[in-house]
Amino acid sequence: MSAIGRAIWFIESHFAKDITLDQIADAAGLSRYHLSRVFGLSTGRSISAYIRGRRLSSAALLLANGHSTILEVALDAGYGSHEAFTRAFREQFGMTPESIRKQGHVRNIELTEPIRMDDTRNLKIEPPRFEEGLPLLLAGLEETYAYNRTEGIPSLWQRFNAHFGHIPGQRGNVAYGVCTHADAEAGSFRYMAAVEVEDVDALPNGFSTLRLPKQRYAVFLHRGHISAISTTAHEIFGSWFPQSGLEHGDAPDLIERYDERFDPDSGIGVVEMWVPIKQ
Repeated sequence: MSAIGRAIWFIESHFAKDITLDQIADAAGLSRYHLSRVFGLSTGRSISAYIRGRRLSSAALLLANGHSTILEVALDAGYGSHEAFTRAFREQFGMTPESIRKQGHVRNIELTEPIRMDDTRNLKIEPPRFEEGLPLLLAGLEETYAYNRTEGIPSLWQRFNAHFGHIPGQRGNVAYGVCTHADAEAGSFRYMAAVEVEDVDALPNGFSTLRLPKQRYAVFLHRGHISAISTTAHEIFGSWFPQSGLEHGDAPDLIERYDERFDPDSGIGVVEMWVPIKQ
């Protein structure tokens, strides 16, 4: 079982009671920091959001079945009061506990289902090559996305591609998708569609810049359609990285490198995935 699989197994076995990040990290065989970082990249959710979603989904099923009072369900879900439980429940599902209990079903809400532990290792990736990456000055468009709400990234690329090829100071014809500022608690990260530039003068309105230092990278290949790139990321961060004995670099979290081997019109080709590692 992969490290992320072990973390999921522990959460699924214990989420009904208080569990700490340290306990989950021990079960996974990872440090707190590494687990928090790779869990979101691997599963598309933060640990806290997944636990909260599983507890509230279990509570919703109990309420719909009418087996317990709302206060009993709230206490079992780890909430100290009816008010705190109702607030969290409404934020999660857009409905109150009373409404679910009254209607007697959960067909109109989205429950957080258990992540299948083998979902994080359903692909065998090629061994990476290692590169000494040179300093990069990048410029492009960026947005912040939730781990589980990344459907806006293609439209970000669509807006960026309208500028590609005639960005002042653009160097070469390689595009970069850069993941930074992974926030395990908020369950979000920042994504930039960018190119390398010589300087930051006269950039289009709305463009941001990012300067990356010289550092060492493990470089993986994603082959096929771009829509499946998250599967490759799952394998990198869920299986390969925890078993590698290496430590993730400070920044960025991940770089996607799109060169002439990738066709942006069809979304098919080869994408290099550069993961910084500490030396």
